[in-house]
Amino acid sequence: MVDKSFVAHAKLISGLTLLSRLLGVARESVSANYFGAGIVSSAFTVAFAIPNLFRKLFGEGALSAAFIPLYAQHLKQQKEIGQDASDFAAASVNLLCAMLAAITVLGEVMIWGAVWLWPDLRSDWLLTLKFTGIMLPYVLLICGTAFLSSILQVHRRFGPPAFAPVVLNLTHIGVMAIGARLLWLNPRFAGDAQLIAKQTALAYWLSGFVLVAGILQVMVLLPALRDVGFRLRWVRHFWTPLVKRMLLMTVPVALGAGVLQLSVLMDKGISLLLAEGIGRDGKLIRQFEVLGQVIRLPMHLGAAARLNWAQFLYQFPLGVFAIALATAIFPSLSADALDRDRTRFKEVMRLGIEATLFEGIAATLGLIIVRYPAVQLLFQHGDVTALDTQLIARSLLFYASAIWAFSLLQIINRAYYALHDTRTPLVMSIVNIVINLVVELPLIWNPWLGESAMAVGTCVSFAVQAVIMLWMLDRRIGGMELRRIAPAVLKMLLAGGLMVLACWGVRASPIYPGGSGKWVWAAQLMLLISVGAGVYLITCALTGVSVLEHLLPKRLLRKNR
Repeated sequence: MVDKSFVAHAKLISGLTLLSRLLGVARESVSANYFGAGIVSSAFTVAFAIPNLFRKLFGEGALSAAFIPLYAQHLKQQKEIGQDASDFAAASVNLLCAMLAAITVLGEVMIWGAVWLWPDLRSDWLLTLKFTGIMLPYVLLICGTAFLSSILQVHRRFGPPAFAPVVLNLTHIGVMAIGARLLWLNPRFAGDAQLIAKQTALAYWLSGFVLVAGILQVMVLLPALRDVGFRLRWVRHFWTPLVKRMLLMTVPVALGAGVLQLSVLMDKGISLLLAEGIGRDGKLIRQFEVLGQVIRLPMHLGAAARLNWAQFLYQFPLGVFAIALATAIFPSLSADALDRDRTRFKEVMRLGIEATLFEGIAATLGLIIVRYPAVQLLFQHGDVTALDTQLIARSLLFYASAIWAFSLLQIINRAYYALHDTRTPLVMSIVNIVINLVVELPLIWNPWLGESAMAVGTCVSFAVQAVIMLWMLDRRIGGMELRRIAPAVLKMLLAGGLMVLACWGVRASPIYPGGSGKWVWAAQLMLLISVGAGVYLITCALTGVSVLEHLLPKRLLRKNR
């Protein structure tokens, strides 16, 4: 019988992540109100993406992916944490801090050197550099938080790591709300120049308090770390065989994660560089010149901010469900992957894939259905126009179409890492970025797609990667017997189809609220969510989808039966 404790852990992570994501929704909604989709918002979005790139690369990516399997197997052999395991964990933290401190110092020199050398850059580009320079030390704090979280995850302590992002969101909301009042920032009444000046001042404050939030996030983890026997300390002799092995495993993972994160940052950079901007003279820039040829900028002003909001919405279900499940399942996969008999590993993988698709199919179809009222409710206020809303919803259509693929990859990548195979994810990451660029770059100049082409490229590349990597994994471990979950997946697809039909019927019926305004959009959103979720869950329950037994309370299941 498969130990389904990871599903219980996933529920805890999902609950806390849901709290964090709801606060994240509030954060982005407040940001849209005060910053709009202008140059300040775009500049801050790209700048804040850089520390998060390093978080994905080092904190949650390369080092963690190499560290967790080694640490989990070390603990499994010792039965409990001992001096060797504690020294290995402390040495790994020391190594991470040294690497990131060096990167931060080098980065600060390059950023402020660029500001000094090119003071006549476009306003949004110059602001991006300055915001990045202020927030770059956050790299050390957020990566440290993510890596310390991986130590707790191996010990099945998932609560504090899942709660830590709540601190960041609360800090962001507090700074924006209080700062806007102190600056008398009101997007509805300020003149353009005055509004941009106040938005810039608020963004500087927010950049500084990002560092404060980083310190608080580390402090949230310290009590739990003490409980499992870990202490932050300097290890004099940390160059051990185990650390060397971790680094050897880290290199291909780092390259793979680096390729993917470079792709993310590159998309944000493209959306900043190829969007309309504001020159130093305050005039709108609509075109650029290359080799004597005048080329139209294919994206409207604020494309980076709008794409960020669309990405945030599709990442909401991804973070609440798929990443939570993958995080909870990784220690189990790591502990069992190298056993001679991989029966348990295969069973856990099948259960993980089934649970992931249960959530991924519903999230994909559901977000496509509710995208317009969701975007209008959250972002269409302050300095965000109806045109911005239309562009966000268009990008969200394509991002949402691949939620099932994003979700599957969370499980599949961790399976490869658990098997100590770091090369396959690297190769597939390179394939991903090539497909992404090949698809999106020609489509950017399509008049209807524009910035939405970035989402099209992401959708296609991740769907291809998920399917190929699952097929390769199945062959690698001698077959996962995926046919055993095929009936359940077909039932989920049937439930998803009925959900779409039911929601379309509601939208065409007299009970669907008409008009515009916050209360109307909120009513539309709640009605569609209620009908869609109800139809999906009831259909799955009636058709006997067993995954419900792991994801829903037993009392509810008895009622549905």
